[in-house]
Amino acid sequence: MKAVITVTGKDTVGIIADVANVCAKHNANILDITQSVLGEYFAMIMLADIQGLNIEFSAFVDLLAELGERCGLVIHTMHEDIFNTMHHI
Repeated sequence: MKAVITVTGKDTVGIIADVANVCAKHNANILDITQSVLGEYFAMIMLADIQGLNIEFSAFVDLLAELGERCGLVIHTMHEDIFNTMHHI
């Protein structure tokens, strides 16, 4: 099982580290990451293996969203099944 994590907001030092720390703390393995800084704005898409999560997926989603709120970012975490269904033609 995988999750797609997107992060957008004003660029600041440590965004990737903060998201990676939440993932590591809850045993989500980062498989791939792409990020870009567009002027003063940060955008990232991360793919994480959530097979070994040590908390419920919904709690993981909430923790990342709360991190985003604290840091002035928008962090969305979506299970790959939902992501794939949304993008299936």
